[in-house]
Amino acid sequence: MNSEEVSVNRRTVLRATGAAIGGAALAGCTGSATDTTDSPAGESGGESGGETAETDGGSDGTGGGSGDGSSPEFDGWLSDVGNYDGVTDATGEDSVTVRVGTEANGGAYGFGPAAVRVDAGTTVVWEWTGDGGTHNVVAEGGAFESEMVGEEGYTFERAFESAGTYEYACTPHEAMGMKGVVVVE
Repeated sequence: MNSEEVSVNRRTVLRATGAAIGGAALAGCTGSATDTTDSPAGESGGESGGETAETDGGSDGTGGGSGDGSSPEFDGWLSDVGNYDGVTDATGEDSVTVRVGTEANGGAYGFGPAAVRVDAGTTVVWEWTGDGGTHNVVAEGGAFESEMVGEEGYTFERAFESAGTYEYACTPHEAMGMKGVVVVE
């Protein structure tokens, strides 16, 4: 094992441990789905409805698809995701739903589908199943982040305007493989 692998593993473990401790400390302290919004970090939302759409850029798009029918691994991001079996093509759709808390990774610790391809301008709606405890959706690099929620039917949405590859995870379950990707063309 080289020092880069140790660093990545250590960061992953520390992030998961910190999220689990923080999540346990805040259990019951968050508001319901009707009094939260998708606001930038440090701002509180005052509108009801559970979410608002936002837009911003992603990565340079590397790892999005091979064109040869194989399942891209997105530089290893989805290598430990139990329900990942390729990128779901949802191009041509105005809105796409990704389920949060689907069966994967030894329980209800998956996004379904784990990877989805959409056109620029498409809104992705993450909808909670209510299974697997509390989950959130957090982009690598902080481009977007939902609340920690366990309630069935809660939704968080984001309009993707810029082409790129957007990797995201559920913070407390990331080490278990609860990760996903949105590829925007």
